[in-house]
Amino acid sequence: MIKVTRDDFDPGEIIEGARQRNVGAVVSFLGIVRDDGIERMDVEAFEEVAEQDLQAIAREAETKFGVVHVDIIHRVGHLSVGDSIVLIVVGASHRKAGFLACEYIIDRIKEHVPVWKKEYTREGARWVEGGH
Repeated sequence: MIKVTRDDFDPGEIIEGARQRNVGAVVSFLGIVRDDGIERMDVEAFEEVAEQDLQAIAREAETKFGVVHVDIIHRVGHLSVGDSIVLIVVGASHRKAGFLACEYIIDRIKEHVPVWKKEYTREGARWVEGGH
């Protein structure tokens, strides 16, 4: 599953789905809105392009690392501290390929997918520059 959504998701459900794909390892990354002085954030994306980019990145990871399956879910909309932002789940034959693919995917998302964050603090709001 590759998607950009306003809806929350259940990471356990996605991980369990990856377990069912006859893999030897499942590696996941869950990005969460952290409490580092922000109260909330807005995440915006050029959704159609973002989904196409996420699909391309998943295919790149599958080819480059020989992984069996990739799921990527990226949230947009109004998010609070503790909310999930992005989930990457990689099913692989071996752990090393899974870890390498997962790291590759999050780095590529930060570099190339049209997603922007606006953070709100007590002092005001600011757009996060470069990557997310």
